[in-house]
Amino acid sequence: MNKNNLRFYINGAWVEPLTSATKDVINPATEKPFAKIAMGTVADTARAIAAARAAFPSFSQTTKAYRLGLLQKILELYNGRAEEIAQVVSDEMGAPMEFARGAQVWAGRAHLEAAIEALKNFEFEEQRGNTRIIREAIGVVGLITPWNWPLNQIVTKVAPALAAGCTMVLKPSEIAPLDGIIFAEVVHAAGVPAGVFNLVNGDGPTVGQALATSPDVDMVSFTGSTRAGVMVAKSAADTVKRVTQELGGKSANIILPDADFEAAVTAGVAACFGNSGQSCDAPTRMLVPKDKLEAALKIAKKAAESHTVGDPKAEGIQLGPVVSEMQFNKVQKLIAAGIAEGAPLVTGGPGRPDGLKEGYYARPTVFGPVRPDMTIAREEIFGPVLSIIPYESEQQAIDIANDTVYGLAAYVQSKNPEHARKVARQLRAGQIQLNYPDWDTMAPFGGYKQSGNGREYADWGISDFLEIKGVVGFGPSP
Repeated sequence: MNKNNLRFYINGAWVEPLTSATKDVINPATEKPFAKIAMGTVADTARAIAAARAAFPSFSQTTKAYRLGLLQKILELYNGRAEEIAQVVSDEMGAPMEFARGAQVWAGRAHLEAAIEALKNFEFEEQRGNTRIIREAIGVVGLITPWNWPLNQIVTKVAPALAAGCTMVLKPSEIAPLDGIIFAEVVHAAGVPAGVFNLVNGDGPTVGQALATSPDVDMVSFTGSTRAGVMVAKSAADTVKRVTQELGGKSANIILPDADFEAAVTAGVAACFGNSGQSCDAPTRMLVPKDKLEAALKIAKKAAESHTVGDPKAEGIQLGPVVSEMQFNKVQKLIAAGIAEGAPLVTGGPGRPDGLKEGYYARPTVFGPVRPDMTIAREEIFGPVLSIIPYESEQQAIDIANDTVYGLAAYVQSKNPEHARKVARQLRAGQIQLNYPDWDTMAPFGGYKQSGNGREYADWGISDFLEIKGVVGFGPSP
């Protein structure tokens, strides 16, 4: 076991916790503990915040070139430990190995690369007449990250915060915390100055709350559920700190009549089920023309049943377990709600897939036709569950897509690019994906409505960690 699992990284060193509280890390494929982590207290968090506060005056004044060099070294060392990180991610959150390597670990690498490219071209100052516009680090930032895309979210917060010149305290999810510990080791080995980056493991009500309420934290960047995000924002309000949030989603996937229908439905099922359905931007509501409903149900059934579920370490596995017993129970409860409310079950359903006696495995499930007012069409399930909703007109499809408290992502499928773009402009979501494009780590990512505020990725993320200062009377450009 990594000895640092029972320590925190504070002020450039691995330190002992102030109490002996620990938490088991459960492998969701076996339902058994395989590691322990130390659980931080308010006092542990205060130590980390103090270290970040002390480091801020000097680090915020470093040059862009210096910070660029740190990020490049982090990337180099991250790549050197990629396989180790992939193994840990598979164990802690149940990701199949191919997915752990090619998506989870890849996401961390890709976002480091994007932050580096963005920083190279980022202008922190500009002249407007007699005024100098200066973009400077906001201060000490609290970073609270989730379990479903742990490396993606750690890097999309840490990398732009470093690029901006901020100092920080990271609280990874206590459910999947081990990759964050390795990442902290990478940051240390890269030579990031003491106090600039700190890590304290713990739960939201303790460590997360301490970050949100501390007057010495200037900003909190949170990714997680909308319910938890509301609590963070309320806690932060008393100190009037900036809060950026990437929260829940219930993304619609509009398949227009002119789409390549079989390809669009098949790919839509795969996009919904990726990461065992545990993605906040997953296209969980598939909207299809009413006259093509039966064809859609048939295609979706075949596509869903082609997904192999099982041991994440086995070859050829596409879907592992969901992350925890709590998550498994939530998925089962919502599948049961769909059945109880009369949504026809196309495939899947309650319980584990055949042959799997242990592990938090959910059956790849498709419902259809689903009414827009049903629970499964309105609540974020966070499991491999797809709702297929018929529509009679394009305007009705757009209205259904927008009829949600969420607004993180939406998807449009059409053979006609101009048609797809026209629909995209009418959708109230932070990122619209047309015809299943490749992941773009330079595009802004974040939500409308109750999916949050602020934007992550590349220069969008750097901007969120900056304050804007106008120096009036500065004089002509130097």
